[in-house]
Amino acid sequence: MTDLEIANKSQLQPIQQIAEKLGLIPDELEMYGKYKAKLPLDVINDSKAEKSHLILVSAISPTPGGEGKTTMSIGLSEALNQLGKKTTVVLREPSLGPVFGMKGGATGGGRSQVLPLEDINLHFTGDFSAIEKANNLLSAIIDNNLQSKSNSLGLDPRTIAWKRVMDLNDRALRNIVVGMGGTTNGIPRETGFDITAASEIMAILCLSSDLIDLKKRLGNIFVGYTFDKKAIYARDLKAEGAMTALLKDAIKPNLVQTIEGNPAIIHGGPFANIAQGTNTVIATKMGMSLSDYTVTEAGFGFDLGGEKFLDIKCQSANLKPKAVVLTTTIRALKYHGGADLKTLKEPNEVVLKNGFPNLEKHIENVKKYGITPIIAINKFSTDSEEEIEAVLEYARSNNIQAEVADVWASGGKGALDLAQIVIDSVDAEISDFKPLYNWNSPVEEKVAKIAKEIYGADRVEYASKAKADLKRIENLGLTSLPICIAKTEKSLSDDPKLLGRPKGFVLTVREIEIAAGAGFIIPITGNIMRMPGLPAHPASEQIDVDEEGRITGLF
Repeated sequence: MTDLEIANKSQLQPIQQIAEKLGLIPDELEMYGKYKAKLPLDVINDSKAEKSHLILVSAISPTPGGEGKTTMSIGLSEALNQLGKKTTVVLREPSLGPVFGMKGGATGGGRSQVLPLEDINLHFTGDFSAIEKANNLLSAIIDNNLQSKSNSLGLDPRTIAWKRVMDLNDRALRNIVVGMGGTTNGIPRETGFDITAASEIMAILCLSSDLIDLKKRLGNIFVGYTFDKKAIYARDLKAEGAMTALLKDAIKPNLVQTIEGNPAIIHGGPFANIAQGTNTVIATKMGMSLSDYTVTEAGFGFDLGGEKFLDIKCQSANLKPKAVVLTTTIRALKYHGGADLKTLKEPNEVVLKNGFPNLEKHIENVKKYGITPIIAINKFSTDSEEEIEAVLEYARSNNIQAEVADVWASGGKGALDLAQIVIDSVDAEISDFKPLYNWNSPVEEKVAKIAKEIYGADRVEYASKAKADLKRIENLGLTSLPICIAKTEKSLSDDPKLLGRPKGFVLTVREIEIAAGAGFIIPITGNIMRMPGLPAHPASEQIDVDEEGRITGLF
């Protein structure tokens, strides 16, 4: 059966029953139908959260289809619950870009899914819509201020860095001109659209600790300069209050359920190749306040989502993960060993072993944070026993614990051995988390630290625009912000064609964007785009609705 067919055959429990498992009463829920609810922020209890065990699920460098971190996270949480550990899985909300694009839905797969699948993958509780509206309200206010004669701040249109957003892949909107059609239609200027998941509003929502912190961060958004070189922020436009009003419900995490009837909190959805790639601080702390174990994931490979989770989110929110599960697949190892995408289902132990250096590098990277990873082999039906044994033997020879997890086919039952390893690791208290770099270090030093130690680059080069951006960051007094590098997810380098474990390469930073509200700096490398495009045959071609409103093709 397809993921959607499996989901549709699952018996959903009323969300009140799921909430009871977390010790919540119906009056604490804001209902969104029978199976979804928002949770109030006062559920967060810092003293309880400190006693909870935070488990990060990451991965090696993925194939274009992804390696199943969400599926692994859900399956692991099911297994921990089966072993008697009160566990909540905390995930990101899917973006419609990938849903209608190449990857499809993002609610797990097989017997390891969060439900209701259709709602979560589509409009859900409206969080993304609220983020779009808040973002585009600021855009409207900016252009209105340019037009105004009585309330003008003297903004120089050429310096405005803020763009509009939309939660769809639409390459035609990357670069546009607004204000055309005469003097009553605004001031003509070049701008563009980013995808909502890559927006600063999304990043801000995911790093805010409460509503007041959210409003402060929104006010700190850098807009541009006046003609006399004065920096202008959203607070100068008096925009943060109205923007916060649009986000007052979106800041509350969403409670849903897994196929096995366990709680799942889903909130926020930043991309990891552009933004920080993890769910909200609020959702994570809420899961930790209500559970003994909290399982969460970070987008793409450990070099992207994992690094940003540990260096940005954990430092910002004072979180300390107790274990890192490194999702590994036979197909990804063969992909990085040189196999063509069309041949990944064919057994090939030689090519598989050629891909081990990619796994080796990710293991090294996790260890740099004082944590020894646990390898989870996400089992596919096409994996041969010989290939699986080769990976297990590689792990044993490197003193790394590894286990096969058949979570797609078997749900929590397929991850019981993996879950026990996680429990034993937590009980042994072997994690000694430490960040990679000091936020107060110079910007170039922080970028070089990530590029050399995590990616494996020889050095970093800055294009002329990036050098000018460095001076701007210094003039704005933002050099102490952490680094959020925008980079391809397909390679450890900034070149998607360099698979495996590339060495001797130069990381080129073409420009640096400022996310002063979110509280980080974004060096942009390679050809990374903040507004993706659709593939030749997008997933949307397979999606349909019958006369009774049943959705098909959503996977």
